Amino acid sequence: MNAFEITGGIKLKGEITPQGAKNEALQILSAVLLTEQKITISNIPDIKDVNKLIELLGDLGVKVERINKDTYTFEAKNIDLNFFESDTFKAKGGGLRGSIMIVGPLLARFGKAAIPKPGGDKIGRRRLDTHFIGFEKLGAKFIYDSKKAFFNVDATDLKGAYILLDEASVTGTANIVMAAVLAKGTTTIYNAACEPYLQQLCKMLNRMGAKISGIGSNLLTIEGVKVLGGTEHRMLPDMIEIGSFIGMAAMTESEITIKNVSYDELGVIPEVFKKLGIKLERRGDDIYVPSQKHYEIDTFIDGSILTIADSPWPGFTPDLLSIVLVVATQAKGNVLIHQKMFESRLFFVDKLIDMGAQIILCDPHRATVNGIDKKYKLRGISMTSPDIRAGVSLLIAALSAEGKSTIYNIEQIERGYQDIDTRLRALGAQIKRVNADAPSH
Repeated sequence: MNAFEITGGIKLKGEITPQGAKNEALQILSAVLLTEQKITISNIPDIKDVNKLIELLGDLGVKVERINKDTYTFEAKNIDLNFFESDTFKAKGGGLRGSIMIVGPLLARFGKAAIPKPGGDKIGRRRLDTHFIGFEKLGAKFIYDSKKAFFNVDATDLKGAYILLDEASVTGTANIVMAAVLAKGTTTIYNAACEPYLQQLCKMLNRMGAKISGIGSNLLTIEGVKVLGGTEHRMLPDMIEIGSFIGMAAMTESEITIKNVSYDELGVIPEVFKKLGIKLERRGDDIYVPSQKHYEIDTFIDGSILTIADSPWPGFTPDLLSIVLVVATQAKGNVLIHQKMFESRLFFVDKLIDMGAQIILCDPHRATVNGIDKKYKLRGISMTSPDIRAGVSLLIAALSAEGKSTIYNIEQIERGYQDIDTRLRALGAQIKRVNADAPSH
């Protein structure tokens, strides 16, 4: 098993460029199945979840060519629909949450699909109901094989429909949009997610010949077309990486410039970090974070404790709450972190408490952080990464801590962060990859 060994307490300095957006990649790559024409996609992150999906597309019969480090072409002319029945598909599709995203395009173009129950992070229940209910409203029929944990879908006659989503699911909205672009008639999706990544998908589909209006709002109207063509697309930088680097700079008292961040697409993210007292400046399309000895958490206007909660876009993304929580441990002041969407994402705080952080876990969704204002440093420990975001939060804690930390199960971190150890070493971090057995407890 691979692990990271980190010697903390070192100030970092320099420039770092965020990778392409993981959550956008899973949608955009699935959309190549909607046409037999060539699609070129650039700024693709070189991470496990994305590479697995590219490999799965190749297995399905998509002609995949790598042009350079972050650019690929895809040609989905000859798709092998029998691949769904193979053990290879069951194994690969079941180990990747993003595999659910290929269902919408396949239903739209071929009228059938199959999918094993997806895997991925252990952060609580992730419902797929939104996807399935949307497909059913368009006319798809689902057969679930509980023994094989497999869904077979028949969608030979998709028709436009009015769909009111029970939750503003990003992947659910994306999947339904991809199914609807080739359906007969008009589809209206209300309570649609409107994240920048979904806007990117809709703009790309329109360039391919789709007719989607309302992009950027929670009411999308899709007029079905008969066929889609090829296009070129460049993915946004990953906003979760950008937020992670802002938090890392504050925790380690480092002076860091985060390059090419597509600042206008970051929504409230910079403002939330400013509420923690972190100084940051926009410089063109870069974010400059100066070295700060101290940062103080705001209170609400009436003096009550600040609450930071996740909510659908344009609210604060749940993927950054773990980062906000760890950064708050070294701030001056208190904050209540409210993780509404996932019931297990705060369960890594025991590791931070072991490091010396003062945190009260109120319930599975809420934690109160009492910032220690850097009066003493966190101490290095051995720990295991439970999921992508918690893993990076623990990595940030370890970089700021006194002494040596070891993080096991780094495969979870590497599902979402490309060459993270190499890029951190370029800033001066003492981090190395080692082979080590995880502790048994």
